[in-house]
Amino acid sequence: MIQVVLFLVTVGLIAAGFVWFADRPGDVIINWMGYRIETSLMVTLLAVAAIIVAAVLIWSIARAILRSPEQVSLFFRHRRAMRGHLAISRGLIAIGSGDTRLARRSADEAARLSPGDPLALLLTAQSAQLAGDRAGAERAFFEMTRHDETKLLGLRGLYIEAQRRNDAVTARRVAEQAMEAEPALTWAGQALLDDRCAHGDWTGALKALDAARSSLTKEDYRRKRAVLLTAQALALDDSDREAARVAALDALKLAPGLVPAAALAGRRLAEAGDPRRAGKVLIAAWRLHPHPDLAEAYADIRPGDTARARLTRMQSLADKSPEDPGAVREGAIAVARAAIDAREFKIARDALARYVTAPSKRIATLMAELEEAEHGDVGRVREWLGRAMRAAPDPVWTADGVVSDRWLPVSPSGKLDGYEWRVPLAEIGMTHPVVDAPPPPLPDQPPIAVTAMEAAPQAQPEPKPDPGPETKPAAEAELSRGTASSEAQPSRPQPAILEGVAGPAVAPVMPPVKRKAAEPIIPVVQAPDDPGLESDLDSDPIPEKTSSADGWSRFKGLFR
Repeated sequence: MIQVVLFLVTVGLIAAGFVWFADRPGDVIINWMGYRIETSLMVTLLAVAAIIVAAVLIWSIARAILRSPEQVSLFFRHRRAMRGHLAISRGLIAIGSGDTRLARRSADEAARLSPGDPLALLLTAQSAQLAGDRAGAERAFFEMTRHDETKLLGLRGLYIEAQRRNDAVTARRVAEQAMEAEPALTWAGQALLDDRCAHGDWTGALKALDAARSSLTKEDYRRKRAVLLTAQALALDDSDREAARVAALDALKLAPGLVPAAALAGRRLAEAGDPRRAGKVLIAAWRLHPHPDLAEAYADIRPGDTARARLTRMQSLADKSPEDPGAVREGAIAVARAAIDAREFKIARDALARYVTAPSKRIATLMAELEEAEHGDVGRVREWLGRAMRAAPDPVWTADGVVSDRWLPVSPSGKLDGYEWRVPLAEIGMTHPVVDAPPPPLPDQPPIAVTAMEAAPQAQPEPKPDPGPETKPAAEAELSRGTASSEAQPSRPQPAILEGVAGPAVAPVMPPVKRKAAEPIIPVVQAPDDPGLESDLDSDPIPEKTSSADGWSRFKGLFR
């Protein structure tokens, strides 16, 4: 609307100007080089306007002629660039779909049409990687490092290629160049950190971590620095224990629950004659992460104490355990260990009483040690050792499927802080019942009293035919070793094993309980179009009902 109003106003002004000049006529006389020109004012104005328009047209034509070579060159360059970008797009799509031939052909076309283009260089490198031409990929990445806009991308590609051929020296050099160009690069900082850790250069690893601090979160930086300080402390423990103690305490300031740092700091503080501070450090770590190493270090903070004093200390430490089943069990194990050393066997049995029904390997081993120390019962010791072989595993230091008897700062795959204190393969989610767990009692079935000898586990004999005259004495001798109750109960169920009983005793024997079969760890899932494991692959399925209109299908089925 505004443009229409402006147009009408402009037209009105022009018309008013023409009317004004028409109402005021005049003459114009020009004397130039002996020529005399007389005309009206209106004609003069029209002539001037025509001359201006002609001059503008002539100048435009002349400029177009002069600029025509540049315009033609620009047209062809633009057309070439468009073809190059189309080739790059086609090549990137081919790389994504895995078409090696089309990717290489598009890369060659893009390199010819758009030489030096960052995307063309990237396409050349990726197509060479797809085709397995590592030398060509390295040449493309090296060419990318010559341009400022693609330098970091080229260094990243050279680093990956160096890793693929296991060239640690080149990989480290490329990562250092990338860090110099851009200190905030996450991959370059991590690469330098992994390289320093792989070579055990903990001082260099700390410097690399500080250089990459801007690319890490505050929690991640503190945790990694604590792990590196702990590794440095463990490395210095044999040569400079004072420096090891300082490094371990610095690590605890960043991660108070780091078990190896707390255990090392506690030992060194106790060794330096400061058991009170050592106890505070170990108790603080225990409350965050109960661990056997912490219990062992806490038991030895006063080297001259008696076994009874260590037991009292362990009981105090167990009382400070978090309200967690695993933490409570770890405290009970620590108390039982100290009680066995102090020959307080009742305290040890009371500590382990709630775990002997389904013991882990450590608890079963402690029970075997307890039986040997208290009674010297070789049979019970063997029984508990056998149960330890079949019992559920205990938490250990594990990383990448590898179990270690001590904490290590770097996992086998080179990951910093990769070791975790957990049950191996716990992530599979095994739900099998424990082998040593007795069957649950039935409330409506009264127990049957048997002696401890009868309660011993025995293999159920298979039914055999009546032996002949020659074998009758041997069979009778075998039956004579049984009990009198075997005649009254020919199919007596498997009795439960008595815990911590030596000599004759009475134990309830329950009837056999039908248990649900354990589910497989990795269940076999049958796909909708999969015939399954037990189906006959050679036979065709026969439909239960066939439509009467599908006669041709039934006719073809006769010739199968």
